[in-house]
Amino acid sequence: MKKVFSIILTLAMLISVMMLASCQTAGEETTTEPETTAATETNEETAAETAADEEKPEQIRVYTLMGPTGMGMAKLISDDKNKTSKQDYTFTVASAPDQISAEVIKGSFEIAAVPVNLASVLYNKTEGKIKLAGVNTLGVLYVLENGDTVNSVSDLKGKKIYATGQGSNPEYTLRYILTKNNIDPDKDVTIEYLAEHAELATQMVSGSVTLGMLPEPNVTSVMVQNGDVRIALDLSKEWKEVSGTELVQGCIIVNAEFAEKYPEALKTFLEEYKASVDFVNGNVDEASALIEEAGIVPKAAIAKKAIPNCNIVLITGEDIKEQVFAMLNVLYEAEAKSVGGKLPDDGFYYTGK
Repeated sequence: MKKVFSIILTLAMLISVMMLASCQTAGEETTTEPETTAATETNEETAAETAADEEKPEQIRVYTLMGPTGMGMAKLISDDKNKTSKQDYTFTVASAPDQISAEVIKGSFEIAAVPVNLASVLYNKTEGKIKLAGVNTLGVLYVLENGDTVNSVSDLKGKKIYATGQGSNPEYTLRYILTKNNIDPDKDVTIEYLAEHAELATQMVSGSVTLGMLPEPNVTSVMVQNGDVRIALDLSKEWKEVSGTELVQGCIIVNAEFAEKYPEALKTFLEEYKASVDFVNGNVDEASALIEEAGIVPKAAIAKKAIPNCNIVLITGEDIKEQVFAMLNVLYEAEAKSVGGKLPDDGFYYTGK
């Protein structure tokens, strides 16, 4: 009996020791695990912060043009000036595309807003050192008339049209629309080109020209100064009707090396630029003042009236390919050198992937 009692007592003691050891192990696991997790999270945060510091570019030089191509950037330019933008930028507003082209060819830029055909020319000329990151301006071309004889494209037949932009987007856009409406641009109409938008605008204001094709904001400027002039044709609508695509005229290009090395900085710019575009379209009064302040349009009053007709947008990602290709293909078929001698390949498009 004593021997049985002794065995039971020994077993009880062994069970107690095992339970105590189990509890201690569990306790150690409970206290150790959070410490390990906290340490891991701290290390990950430190690594993320280090990576973010490494990804900051030394400079972000942004070039844009006077007129609609640059109007959507006005709020971002103002934010940068007031130190409220997420990144530091150096903005330059150029009066002519050639000024931007020179910097792009040298590689002395990170981001620029240019006509879409010029983007293709620069892609070919630099052998792929630039990429198209977004569409920022749709159609801004209009046919104006001092009178009321033109209400459809067919009404242009037999008439004399004054225009600007010979050898570039405006000429090929007009010729394409005329051709698709069964009007031979070389036989059925007379098109006389002037060198400067301002020259044609002045002649329309004076009444010496009754029918002319101009881009915004020159369209608004003419109509403000001469109340008899009206918009006869919106060439964006006419283009879409015969092509099934949008009339794409302006775009955002980026230095390919910059895009590859600093994708987050480019992403942030596009986000800030989209916010700027939305602000300009949604706050016309304030935006027009910022546009004048940036030197994009000389007078806020003109910018205010022109904004609704400027089709300022920001389209990025896969959506840009079809629209841009359709436009460039028309230009290529009309004159190969207008897009740099050949259509750009898929490497031309930056989709953020």
